[in-house]
Amino acid sequence: MTTTTGSYLTLDDGRPGVRFTRTYEKPIDRVWRYVTDPVDLAHWFPSTFEAGELSPGATIRFFDDPNMPESVGTIVAAEPPRLFSFTWGGDELQYDLEERGDGGTHLTLTNVLLSADAAARNAAGWEVCLLALDAADRGAPLTEDHTGATPPWKELYDAYTALGFPSGAPVPGMDEES
Repeated sequence: MTTTTGSYLTLDDGRPGVRFTRTYEKPIDRVWRYVTDPVDLAHWFPSTFEAGELSPGATIRFFDDPNMPESVGTIVAAEPPRLFSFTWGGDELQYDLEERGDGGTHLTLTNVLLSADAAARNAAGWEVCLLALDAADRGAPLTEDHTGATPPWKELYDAYTALGFPSGAPVPGMDEES
């Protein structure tokens, strides 16, 4: 059985999104590096991430993703170590970090979607990426490619579609471009 941890939502402004929450036994400053440091991002984020500075309006470059062309995004918000948000491929990614009383950290990833039909596709992708982050957090090696349209992504996509997440958006690396 495939386990899904994401939720589909409509934000207050009407935009669609998918959201994931994780809890790490690490302090907030360490989890902040998981979502902002290129060395840590390489363990789980699907593209190489390069930013000169982490401040609103700064440009981020994304590259070395076998299923996506090189692209740029813009940092929307950066409030270390609690909030980091940026645009990527027409979507917005937001990481919210909250300290727990026991020294651990809650991480919430919200992917605000350009189009609702990307919900199942993106939820499956973030699920795979976050599984890789969870493994890196535990110090476990990543045993399979965490990008692309191959299992476990396909199983997760099918599971999210079965849960009623909107679907139908093209899948990079799987659907032919028109």
